[in-house]
Amino acid sequence: MAVFNSFVRMEAIETGCFMNLDVDFSTSNGLKQERQLSASQRRYYSFCRRKSFAAFVASKKECAGKGSTSWCCCSLTFVEHAEIHQHVAKTHNSSIQQLTQATYEHLLSQLEKDTETQQLKGKKTEAVDISMWIPDISHIPEGELKNGPGKVLLYYCYCEVDDPHAVCAWQEALCESLHLTGKVRVAAEGINGTVGGTNVATDLYINAMLSHPFFKMEKEDFKTSDGGAECFRHLKVGVFKEIVPMGVDPDVVSYQMAGVHLEPEEFHKEVETALAKGDLCNDTILLDCRNFYESKIGQFTQCLAPNIRKFSYFPDYVDQNLELFRDKKVLMYCTGGIRCERGSAYLRSKDVCKEIYQLKGGIHKYLEHFPEGFYRGKLFVFDERYTISSNDDIISDCRYCGCPWDQYELCSTRFCCQLVLSCPCCRQEGHTACCPTCQSKGQAQSEMTSDTPHHKEECECTEKRARIPQDIKQHD
Repeated sequence: MAVFNSFVRMEAIETGCFMNLDVDFSTSNGLKQERQLSASQRRYYSFCRRKSFAAFVASKKECAGKGSTSWCCCSLTFVEHAEIHQHVAKTHNSSIQQLTQATYEHLLSQLEKDTETQQLKGKKTEAVDISMWIPDISHIPEGELKNGPGKVLLYYCYCEVDDPHAVCAWQEALCESLHLTGKVRVAAEGINGTVGGTNVATDLYINAMLSHPFFKMEKEDFKTSDGGAECFRHLKVGVFKEIVPMGVDPDVVSYQMAGVHLEPEEFHKEVETALAKGDLCNDTILLDCRNFYESKIGQFTQCLAPNIRKFSYFPDYVDQNLELFRDKKVLMYCTGGIRCERGSAYLRSKDVCKEIYQLKGGIHKYLEHFPEGFYRGKLFVFDERYTISSNDDIISDCRYCGCPWDQYELCSTRFCCQLVLSCPCCRQEGHTACCPTCQSKGQAQSEMTSDTPHHKEECECTEKRARIPQDIKQHD
């Protein structure tokens, strides 16, 4: 159970999903059912419960007038999300339980159908000889692939992939043969990956990618940093709808609609000019496309960093802040460039900006050219390192004492997936949770037995943050 929770917590960070991910069984039957489920089944059940809860709340939604919303339930009217959520959780738990069970059974049925379909596709994939895409490593000692100095690769490539499942099978076989760990997403629109291993193994991986007929990549498309296979818990390769989860169908908003790519030198000059003219947020917006916990510890000078939890909120953020971007020049950036591809395409589809540019290669490439440039602080990465750096600036502070600090740790409270900035002194004093609410729960959990039911995490960090911030108000 502990291993499962650790795995899910890391998955939540990688996707930016900082909500509680454990199954909320509050009845005796539910507790009995929890013990009978496997780890993957608990994960599915938890997903179904969240989906059922959201659907139940949505069914109570009413339009209270122009631009306002309310929820009516049990002859009561609620105007805040938190209020209706608390009411439903306390009053309609049995209904949610029934909806969850029905949704869960439907999901299992669908998964069985998908498995049968996948098996049929697998037969088709077997007809493709992926061995020709795997380098001959028979002459290389296995020790050189498993031990020694290493690095982490970050890359993506948008292109048409006719058979994503064949590419997925090849990627899995390639990474396993080279003892690489990490994450690779394959889709009909391309591939996106970050993998770690020895220098020998990662160099072989790059060469294999460059020689593959589907991808027209160059060596410069791979961003590298110090690390290795130990930076990831496992290898995860899969086929998805999007190679970066923005939540918008690629057929509706394609990467081909992206903004103008600027090399790091060009981007640097644009930022330098805008800062010199003093027109950032007046004529030019320097837009950070990452999540709030990334921009908190590192960002470009005078940027606009949306306070969003994950990239799939970005489209809603744009929709609710359109006037902020109207008739402006927008300079966009993200970690490696991939989020800007779809993000700039979505912003362009709104037809409000004067110009839209994006940093080619992202912050990664910029720091290679300008380690002491306009980006200050750490660069957040989605692996066990959490951050990498090129300068000594610390732009964030300790959650508890306020001293400069930018090293993230997971909240110590079970089932909470928030990251916390707590300096060594405060951690020694026991301040290891993301907020006072979690700190209190963590102390209470130490007295709980393994049979004690786990309740949904309620955290000040998430309760007080608007899902989609209204930044337009800050610039009126």
